[in-house]
Amino acid sequence: MTKVGIIGATGMAGSATFKAAQEAGLDVTAIVRNADKAKQNLGANIQLIDSDAFNLTKSDLEQFDVVVDAFATAPEKAYLHTDLATHLVATLRETESPRLIFILGAGSTFVGTGKQRHFAYEDIKADPDNAAWQSIPENQLYEFNFIKDVKNVSWTGVSPGQLFVPGELANKVLYGKDDMLFDEQGRSQTTSDTMAKAIVDEIITPAHKQERFIVTNG
Repeated sequence: MTKVGIIGATGMAGSATFKAAQEAGLDVTAIVRNADKAKQNLGANIQLIDSDAFNLTKSDLEQFDVVVDAFATAPEKAYLHTDLATHLVATLRETESPRLIFILGAGSTFVGTGKQRHFAYEDIKADPDNAAWQSIPENQLYEFNFIKDVKNVSWTGVSPGQLFVPGELANKVLYGKDDMLFDEQGRSQTTSDTMAKAIVDEIITPAHKQERFIVTNG
């Protein structure tokens, strides 16, 4: 049975992925800083590692086939996204297992065409109303720029649409690689259960080794 560890399993994306992995019959462990919160949200009898993600060692990680980085933090600590990716990659250099799956932001996806094609983060940055939280997509862009050049660790990245919100699995799901996706109404939104299903599918049937893909509600 595939063994999966989920960093940040009590957050929106992490908890949805944990539950989807359970439902798929995977051997899943929550990696959290608050064991009581994890048991309350995910079940009293779950498997868990009560640890700060930055304290995870190679022996902690090697027990898994896949480790999902669903880490989330406040805007003033947004740099920790890249720091954690760096820690995980450095710990697992020159290995094939576990595979790392990073939940990235929409800011690292592209919008526009031709000479106007640019990172979505540039539009976020240009709007002063986003100043309070723009450091999160900014640092997740830095995180993506870091991992995309990693060659000697097995990794996959996945980005949501422009909006990433709690919600059920969409009836129709869109997949892409680098450019932001939009449904027929022009919306770019990914619900947490849609993201979770895409991650579990990638765990069971790997299709994006050493690359990022995008998933949105259709």
